Amino acid sequence: MPNAAILVVEDDPLILETIRRYLEHAGHRCHCAADGWEADRLALRHRPDLVVLDWMLPGVDGLALCERWRKGEYFAPVLMLTARTEEDHRVRALAGGADDYLDKPFSAKELVARVQALLRRAYASGYRDCSPKNGLLVDRNTRQVQLHGRPIDLRAREFDLLAQLADHPGRVYSRDELLERVWGYDFEGGHRTIDVHVRKLREKLEPDPTRPVYVLTVWGVGYKFAGPPR
Repeated sequence: MPNAAILVVEDDPLILETIRRYLEHAGHRCHCAADGWEADRLALRHRPDLVVLDWMLPGVDGLALCERWRKGEYFAPVLMLTARTEEDHRVRALAGGADDYLDKPFSAKELVARVQALLRRAYASGYRDCSPKNGLLVDRNTRQVQLHGRPIDLRAREFDLLAQLADHPGRVYSRDELLERVWGYDFEGGHRTIDVHVRKLREKLEPDPTRPVYVLTVWGVGYKFAGPPR
């Protein structure tokens, strides 16, 4: 899964910067936090595709965070980092919801390889893509969409665009970013392509396409999928 959004949580600034630099070099985007409270805030706000999570953190420790996220139905893969190498700590980390475990000190190249493997496994299974979002169900495995139980027939690019937006409710995407993520780096079309596909999505999803409640315009920037209802 190229260009994933990854949350890196580490209180050592040198380690944090090293991880960020290697992951961005591998083509991913990083959000960074140095304590448990900030990590929790960023995870709930951005819903990253994967979390690299240090166990020992100021505020809330990594294991408690992982357990909280799993109870709250946030199931992005978690790669736990720790200097605690005893077997029972590994068992606790995995039992608490971590998907993989890496001892400190570690190779940054190995960390990137583990991240890539976790992303491949998790998103091949579609584990998170079937979670309902404002009554909308997006299943990447079958490429099917349901709205309040009603099947919605989408073309391939319409599905890809909706899935990209709905994976991160509330996150604003520019038209250039959507072109890159959905159509690819070498696509030669312009912003009109995005606008046309958004219009078609609204015609199929929205009760009133002129007053959308799912795919929203952010004037002067781009589009976003509506955040969870309050």
